[in-house]
Amino acid sequence: MTLTGLRLQQTARRAAEALPGSDSSRPFTEKLDVYKVAGKVFLIVTDDPGERILTVKAEPEHGRRLQDECPSITAGRYLDKTHWISMGADRGITTALVEDLVTDSYDLALDSAPRSRRPAART
Repeated sequence: MTLTGLRLQQTARRAAEALPGSDSSRPFTEKLDVYKVAGKVFLIVTDDPGERILTVKAEPEHGRRLQDECPSITAGRYLDKTHWISMGADRGITTALVEDLVTDSYDLALDSAPRSRRPAART
């Protein structure tokens, strides 16, 4: 089943909120919901009704492979184009894929955080 843009965002938010130590804020603009763990960004949800996308951190090779496989996955919108990807709703974008990408992004963010700042459940 293809996710709508709204459903894509809801799935990403639910996945992020279930992860230990995750918090969200809107530090840049009201249209960007930024999720962090240990002070590191791992998810950005764009709340623009005309462009419902999300941006996650990804291993460069994995991100390129996903971009080759799905036209709605592109180089990261707001961050380093090598280490971040953005996605919109499209065929091939499933709930499981969104949940996996959010969790992978979270793990990558934690890998770059000092151990002293990591949530207890993921040290």
